[in-house]
Amino acid sequence: MKRVLAIILGGGAGTRLYPLTKMRAKPAVPLAGKYRLIDIPISNCINSSINKMYVLTQFNSASLNRHLTQSYNLSAPFGQGFVEVLAAQQTPDSPSWFEGTADAVRKYQWLFQEWDVDEYLILSGDQLYRMDYSRFVEHHRSTGADLTVAALPVNKEQAESFGLMRTDNNGQINQFSEKPTGEALKLMAVDTSRFGLTKEASKDKPYLASMGIYIFSRKTLFDLLNKNPSHKDFGKEIIPESLARGDKLMSYVFDDYWEDIGTIGAFYEANLALTQQPAPPFSFYDEKFPIYTRPRYLPPTKLVDAQITDSIIGEGSILKSCSIHHCVLGVRSRVESEVVLQDSLVMGSDFFESAEERDSLRQGGGIPLGVGQGTTVKRAILDKNTRIGNNVAIINKDRVEEADRPEAGFYIRNGIVVVVKNASISDGTII
Repeated sequence: MKRVLAIILGGGAGTRLYPLTKMRAKPAVPLAGKYRLIDIPISNCINSSINKMYVLTQFNSASLNRHLTQSYNLSAPFGQGFVEVLAAQQTPDSPSWFEGTADAVRKYQWLFQEWDVDEYLILSGDQLYRMDYSRFVEHHRSTGADLTVAALPVNKEQAESFGLMRTDNNGQINQFSEKPTGEALKLMAVDTSRFGLTKEASKDKPYLASMGIYIFSRKTLFDLLNKNPSHKDFGKEIIPESLARGDKLMSYVFDDYWEDIGTIGAFYEANLALTQQPAPPFSFYDEKFPIYTRPRYLPPTKLVDAQITDSIIGEGSILKSCSIHHCVLGVRSRVESEVVLQDSLVMGSDFFESAEERDSLRQGGGIPLGVGQGTTVKRAILDKNTRIGNNVAIINKDRVEEADRPEAGFYIRNGIVVVVKNASISDGTII
């Protein structure tokens, strides 16, 4: 794996995840109480013995850069490991920003070419899954492929949202179609039982969807990037071009949990699914394949007569006489007495407030960090450092699906109320 360089794509402006991306890049969005989305592909790389990683981003990269600097130091003595952010930049030769996945890689190819590696592993920074990339790489090498695409078996409803591939019995790709519908979709069906699925599962999932994860052989990647500079995207343009010119394209079927966290709804559901018992669809409890993040050295969480069911609580939290059901609470969460939290994601805080600071705020008419006394929160996301007053009701009382209320400190997406980072919600407010 020393001959592999990983390139993690940070995505665009993250408009579908807004307002969680209002102040941060999409890969820096908090996940599961203590992690960030970028921790997933980086941890997969580390566990796969791939230790050279670049992260490409161009929007709100400050918090992402800070997180990576504080979390990952792979440059042990005599080693070459690193995790480095490459932000979009304008140069005389390249005056525009990143215009797509392939364009982002093209603009930094001069740097990638300096490394003496054989393959380039292209990853996404906003997906939740656990994969041993070393098996992916070995499959690429053993088949003699120029390009290998990670493939996820999906059903008909899911298939219309992906780039689909048709393969032969050996997994070689002979046709690729971006988000086909109708008759074109039917033609992309394959017998997925040949890749290890049961007969029942193969009938339910007869399509192979591109996961946006690729392995390019060195020569193939740069040939494709330079042959047609107008091609901006891997899925829409680079892969069809590679197929058309006769490259050997192989699929690598991944039949396990994988979630593209591209929307507020998907983000919300993926987080709350982690609380399922006895076996959530994705678990962070795997000592053989751990997910890493920044070590914070926080004290344990303190519970004072709190009732908690089916929830995840980040360290450093203080929960008083409250009721919490089916929630994920981030680090340094503060929940006061008589609070009801249900089906909600609370991202916690970046810092503590002392008892003296909280009292002083209250006396001055301010609102302390966390969720105030007597408040009810249902089906909501409270971003970091939010200050929710006493006797507030965040319940989407009018069942609104979409709304923008930036002046009030919240948005509604997919029927989920999202209180923005650093927002304050006054005592007695009803949302």
